[in-house]
Amino acid sequence: MTEKRKQTPATDSRTPPAETHEAPGRLDRRGFVRGAAMLTVGGLGTRAGFAQQTPSGGSPTAAPSEAAAERLAMQVQRAQRWGGRDPANWVRPRSGVDHNVVILGGGQSGLAIAYGLKRLGVGGVEIIDRAEPGLAGIWRTTARMHQLRTPKTLPGPEQENPILSFHAWYETLNGADAYEALDRIPTLAWADYLDWYQRINGIDVRYRTNLVEIEPQGDLLRLHLDSEGQRRVETTRKLVLANGYAGAGGPNVPGFLRALPAEFWTHTASESPSDTFAGKSIAIVGAGSSAFDVAAVALESGAAEVHMFNRRPYVGYPAPRQPGSAPVDRGHANVLAMSYELPDTVRWRNFVSRDRGVATVPMDSIERVMVFDNFTIHLETSLADVRIADGRVAANASGEAWQFDHVIAGTGYRIDLSAQPELAGIHESIALWRDRYEPEPGDGNAAAAVHPYLGPGFEFLARDGADAGYLRNIHCFNLSAMLSFGKPVGDIPSTQDHPRLVAAIARDLYRESVDTAVHERFINRLPVPADPAPYQRAVQGRARAVA
Repeated sequence: MTEKRKQTPATDSRTPPAETHEAPGRLDRRGFVRGAAMLTVGGLGTRAGFAQQTPSGGSPTAAPSEAAAERLAMQVQRAQRWGGRDPANWVRPRSGVDHNVVILGGGQSGLAIAYGLKRLGVGGVEIIDRAEPGLAGIWRTTARMHQLRTPKTLPGPEQENPILSFHAWYETLNGADAYEALDRIPTLAWADYLDWYQRINGIDVRYRTNLVEIEPQGDLLRLHLDSEGQRRVETTRKLVLANGYAGAGGPNVPGFLRALPAEFWTHTASESPSDTFAGKSIAIVGAGSSAFDVAAVALESGAAEVHMFNRRPYVGYPAPRQPGSAPVDRGHANVLAMSYELPDTVRWRNFVSRDRGVATVPMDSIERVMVFDNFTIHLETSLADVRIADGRVAANASGEAWQFDHVIAGTGYRIDLSAQPELAGIHESIALWRDRYEPEPGDGNAAAAVHPYLGPGFEFLARDGADAGYLRNIHCFNLSAMLSFGKPVGDIPSTQDHPRLVAAIARDLYRESVDTAVHERFINRLPVPADPAPYQRAVQGRARAVA
């Protein structure tokens, strides 16, 4: 039996909350984020992330020594010297253009795409992110899990350069035994790794910058930006939307929650300081991984009680591996990079099958909440008649009346390009799957139908009849690419697709750089003989005349 942490006195959500003691192991998310923001981006001394992380319920990962940090720096410098300097920018300049490529999003995808372009000699690349410096992505803000949910052996942003892999970074700092002892990658260690990856590759991000609007100008894109509170317009040839799960329509929030005043509910995509939870009665709608993780944070922050409502009859979790057995061999992860090549019918059915299934919750996320006796899961139960009464959220569930101080939606994200402000002027021209594919009877799926139907380089395609050739210059590397590419794009499993995107952008810019008029003049130009002086003495006719 799992020993549970006792909460005294227990508070029933059907009565006013009583004063409670804080649960042991309280995690102050606001304090943590404040500390993370003070870290030097990519600095080898970001040991706080290691010290705060507790993988698999064990002891915190040891901080790397100064000698290990120096060894890592020397190792990477040597490898970079062997690999040669970055190629010079070969992209032909174009009048009236500020950037060759703008990448929206400075998280793991944006950094890796910029690195790939740099190594291919594509210059004029700018990354923008609305986050504060050091807080791009989710890993220091809304990623509440102790460990990543993906296997530690998946390829990362290193793009087949093993010296830049998490494995090499972590093992060099902490030793081979420490890496082997990891079940999965600690979340804060991954955040520190990405900071290091950004610094070591010399990748700059323009923070506090938001993309407000995309305005087509021929085949170019005028980007209306809010940068550091100042409005500006910049022109680019290419735009990459690497803005994560929330960049394709935003959080999926049930209508009954949206109807409540904003102070009574949040989504797991929102940052939630600990004082949101302390002493409160919390309801969580949904039973996926993010729902369990936010439940754990609420409990660890001293919530009086947490109730999770799951409309399904069970919670899915991975089948436990038998002690001593080898991990299941699912083939090389890069095979998934070929998912785009599958027929439309197969891609559609794969998505529908996934949509109908139940996503699994890592066992450590379940165990993390099960140590609390003030945590309750309600299966086959949904909230109904949700309203505000006496300053609290009142609801009915399974014939009982409930009251909560706060409700959290663990309900994932939606795909709706019309909901993205920056796409307001162009989304109606973008081809969706419903425009290109008619499913077989019984295979219909409204959620799948509104995904964009993307080209092989993640580019938007135009709807039939739409005069929108500029769309091929907008590459969509976020969750809405999931149906076209067979995986949650923007998450770690999609890092294997970075080279495909990078190659597509470079290919387009290379073709655009060809000036056919100049080329014609070049091939028709008569060759001018070089001065024969360097070899004149050995010319046969001259040698005979001298003799």
